[in-house]
Amino acid sequence: MGDHKLNETRLLTAELVTWAEIDLDAIAGNVRAFRRHVGERVEVFAVVKANAYGHGAAPVARAALEAGATRLAVHRLSEGIELRQAGVEAPILIMGYTPAAAAESAVRWRLTPSLITPEFAIELDARARAAGVVVPVHLKVDSGMGRYGLLPAETPAFAAWLQGLDGIRLEGVFTHFATADSADQAYLRRQLAVFNDVLAVLRAGGIRPLAHAANSAATMSLPEAHLQAVRVGIAMYGLDPSSEWPPPFAIRPALTLKSRVSRVRELPAGSGISYGRTYVTAGPTTVALVPVGYGDGWHRVLSNQGAVLIHGQRAPIRGRVCMDQFVADVTHIPGVQQDDEVVLVGRQGEGQIRAEEVAQLAGTINYEVTTSLLPRVARAYVRGGRIVDIISQND
Repeated sequence: MGDHKLNETRLLTAELVTWAEIDLDAIAGNVRAFRRHVGERVEVFAVVKANAYGHGAAPVARAALEAGATRLAVHRLSEGIELRQAGVEAPILIMGYTPAAAAESAVRWRLTPSLITPEFAIELDARARAAGVVVPVHLKVDSGMGRYGLLPAETPAFAAWLQGLDGIRLEGVFTHFATADSADQAYLRRQLAVFNDVLAVLRAGGIRPLAHAANSAATMSLPEAHLQAVRVGIAMYGLDPSSEWPPPFAIRPALTLKSRVSRVRELPAGSGISYGRTYVTAGPTTVALVPVGYGDGWHRVLSNQGAVLIHGQRAPIRGRVCMDQFVADVTHIPGVQQDDEVVLVGRQGEGQIRAEEVAQLAGTINYEVTTSLLPRVARAYVRGGRIVDIISQND
């Protein structure tokens, strides 16, 4: 990026009110850590569904591929098309349902659908043959999740039937674990055994597709589940895949959610704060208004819970979180001024607020903290400690 572009991004950052800084070096470092963990013979899918868990699909995909991921995984056709339109050329697996009406788009955008129905397979085959191409597909096996996928007993016959469709090549077979984040591995191992039995039947029939089963948690905790490829999602972003055990190797959070103080006020005792007066000051209180709310993805359930970082210190949230703003108590933090930086998730000075902490307060999981961030929260991408690009709603 030239000096003109760097100056432009600095100006845009100064103009932003609320934004997420995404450290692409952290993404790359986490992918490399997984590459070392699984070894050279195992491929790594970088899972970038749901806008890369809120981090931004295309920039994250590029960083992951540069760091050694060989394939990408999304949930929907539209997510794969978005990556293609951004110039991403790597193989892209659609892990979820694709309707038969979208078969032509899957062929045109060179995406890899997952199959579980003959209707879609027939339509995809016809579209592929009309285009003069052979489309790679993966079969999803429901080994015990109870969601999307073929039952184990259905899989071998379906896989054998696909061999007769000239426009389709069965490239992979996969499953998904229900309890990989649990310290109790009994059900995880049961699912793996079921999936291995399916693979054995397929191989006996001469079908040897790429087999993958492990998500972030299973990749970290169960080496037997690595098979020929792993799918790394939540931990690629430096977020813990389990609340029951720590990561076996270091990962670094990639996202820092930032805003600015938009107003500082002195409130007398007895002052109600925000809708419903759910917080009333007990004495003279200095408060800072922070322009973030549930319209940005900062959930209303965080009202009167948790804190943000200002000057490296925790400032408790007071009153209800509104659509566009909330109030923080800065009575104990001297010198707070308008436009001072506020960190909602991430580090500031010696302080840190992790997505896992926010999730616990909100009664949810770290996945939801980052994927909830809405488009009006600009994403600023960092490499080498400096911002190299900004994607905002106005682009």
